[in-house]
Parts: sequence; structure tokens; C-alpha cells
Amino acid sequence: MATVPAVPLVPPPSADDLLASLPIPIVLIDADGAPSRMNTAAEDMFNLSELALVDRGWGAIFPEDSAVRAVLFEAVATGGEFAAYDLEIAFIGGRRITADLLVSPVPDSPGWSTLVFQRRAAATMVNRQREQVGAAKTAVGVAAMLAHEIKNPLSGIRGAAQLLAQDGDPELTDLICTEVDRISTLIDSMEEFTDTRPLKRQPENIHLILGHVRRLAEHGFARDVEFEEEYDPSLPDVDGDRDALIQIFVNLVKNASEATGNKGKIRLRSAYRHGLKVAVKGSKRRMSVPIEVCVIDDGPGAPVDVAEHLFDPFVSTKPGGTGLGLALVAKLVGDHGGLIEYDRQNHPPRTIFRVLLPTAGSQ
Repeated sequence: MATVPAVPLVPPPSADDLLASLPIPIVLIDADGAPSRMNTAAEDMFNLSELALVDRGWGAIFPEDSAVRAVLFEAVATGGEFAAYDLEIAFIGGRRITADLLVSPVPDSPGWSTLVFQRRAAATMVNRQREQVGAAKTAVGVAAMLAHEIKNPLSGIRGAAQLLAQDGDPELTDLICTEVDRISTLIDSMEEFTDTRPLKRQPENIHLILGHVRRLAEHGFARDVEFEEEYDPSLPDVDGDRDALIQIFVNLVKNASEATGNKGKIRLRSAYRHGLKVAVKGSKRRMSVPIEVCVIDDGPGAPVDVAEHLFDPFVSTKPGGTGLGLALVAKLVGDHGGLIEYDRQNHPPRTIFRVLLPTAGSQ
């Protein structure tokens, strides 16, 4: 009788390993409210190493009047749990985020507490992903209906207009033909939503994609725009369809260019973000989407009442706009298993479209 080889017993992870692996920024603070330890997610958020923060204290990242320091002072003074929600946090250098802060005493360790940062943008991403999926489904249905009900009769209308031109007013028939062509072009753009074929995904260098998009923009719609690139050269390849990725970022760069009046500055930025995962459609599995690409402009941003619906079809703030560009971007990002977020910051004033994508081999 064959013997089954014994499975080696793997020791449980240490407390340090668990702390380091958590995707939420956590800082261990002493009885004076000074930082003593922090995990990798906190280092990423602060852009500072644990050693540097412990050595230099909160003054290394927060100004004297920081809301975080005020919360810490009150938490240490009361000695109990303390929470602050939707807190706008300013960093030295001008960067700002919105987050919830939770301070909790460490059991059996008097004087020690944990400070937890829950990023508000990250907390709303799950709901945003569901909204984008719903918006994409709506767009697919509307596109299919329009293509069937409207596009076919257009060819008959155009043919009739051409016949009228033989003995009628050529200026009037030219107007009819021009308007029919315009509607046909709109329907063509809507039909892009009806393509449900799987993307041809393979490892792609996102920086080569962005470089190609920039060259297209500089020789076309963004001739007078100043571009600034801030890339992480160590990024792994994304798992993507080259043509779809180009379309995503051409649309975003064109949107940013128009927001600045085609004469401002556009920043293209890439980074690796740990910890964020999204649900895989049709599965209980969750996929990591650590590749972050930001398209940043210094335009005025979307009106507040429109910002929550930017990725819905037919929502536009531009005169004559169809409201299909960002809806198509959201669909294509979703087809990659990724996320797209709109963020407006006021210090300094800028608009950020943040695209999060999976790495090659993460399927």
C-alpha cells in the first residue's frame, strides 16, 4: 500500500508579516501620539519609509495645523477609541486626500494605539465599479436599439435626398445629406458599445502605449498643450488589448486637452499601488489591479451635479458633446477587469482621471 507523503506544516505568519500585508494604512503610536511602526500601505500613502517617519515624527509629513495631528492629540488625551470621518488631510507639499481616521487602544498594552486611515476614494470604488458596469450595459442596449431602429432608414432618406437634388434645391438636399451623415456617424460611435467580443489581451508595456498616445495628441488635437510625464520605470506589463488601451487614453487625453482649452498642461503619471482588488465578473475571485495611470489636467473640472454621472452615456458638459467618450472608456476599462475614477482636487486645482489595471499573468 502506497504511503501518502506528509504535508509539511507551514508556520503561521508573524504579527509583523500580518501588519505588513494589510492593504489599509496602519500606524502604531505610543503614549505621546508619536509614530512607532507602520505597514507597507502606510509607507505608500505617506511616500516615506517607516524608519524616516519614526526618526522625524509627524512633522515630516503633516503641517502644524494638520487635522490628523489634532485628532491624535484628542485621542491621546481621552485614552479611548476615537474616529473622524470624511476628513480632508493636507500633507506637506500641498497634496490632499479625504479619508476616515480611526484610533483604537491596543488591548493589554496600555498607552499604545493604532491609527488607521481608510481612504474615501478607495472605499467608494466598489460602488463605482458596479455603477460603471450598469452604465455600460445601458449603453449596449441603447446602441443596439438605435442601430436597428435608426441606421437602416437613414440610407433610404439619403438616397431620396440625392434623387431630389436632380430637380429640386441642391442646397436643401445637401443639408439633408449632411445631417444624415452626422446622425450616421453618431450611430457608428454608439455601435462600439455593442461589440461584446473578448479583448485580445497580452502583456503590454503601458509606457509605450502612453508614448504612442502622446505622439498622436501632439500631432493632432493637442498641438498647443504642454505634456509632463512622471512614470515609474519599474512597472510590470499590464494585461491588456493594445488597441483598446490606446482608445482609452486617447479619449482621456482628448478630454483633458479640451478641458484646458487645448492650451494648458496635461500630466501623465504611472505608479504601482499595493492592495487594491476588484471582483472578477462571474466568479468569487478577486483580481489585483495595482497598475495606476493618471491623466491630470489643470482645467476647471466637471460641475458638481455632473461629476457623479460622468461615465453614464449621454452625459456631457461640452457644447455639442455626445456624452459617449467617457462611457466608452469606462466600458473598455471594465472589459480589462480594471477601474476608472474621477477625482477633483483644489490645492492645487486639477482634475484627475485614475485608471487601475491588472498586471500580466494576474488572470
